[in-house]
Amino acid sequence: QVQLVESGGGLVQAGGSLRLSCAASGRTFSDYAMGWFRQAPGKERDIVTAITRSGYRKYYADSVKGRFTISKDNAKNTVYLQMNSLKLEDTGVYYCAAGLNANNSNYYLSPTYDYWGQGTQVTVSS
Repeated sequence: QVQLVESGGGLVQAGGSLRLSCAASGRTFSDYAMGWFRQAPGKERDIVTAITRSGYRKYYADSVKGRFTISKDNAKNTVYLQMNSLKLEDTGVYYCAAGLNANNSNYYLSPTYDYWGQGTQVTVSS
């Protein structure tokens, strides 16, 4: 079992920044790929960004490229999502996820992920 706890969400003005953290416990952190997903009001949960076990490969949704950065600190068992130049459409609940069977071909796909955090709300205001 893997437990994931997100933090760092909140209310921010458009153009501002937030950094989300996801602390993992229960297994060796470097065993799994990590992803951040977002669910906007009335919409399905979609991939925002993901990183492979090694940290060498990163995926970003087109909507966040150049603004968001994912990073993984194996020593701290934590994955981060740095969000800059936030837009109104970035509003939603952000979920951290861990995939034990992820590989380079599927680490950015939602079904790959086995464990999910409880989510943290990010609200971007005008």
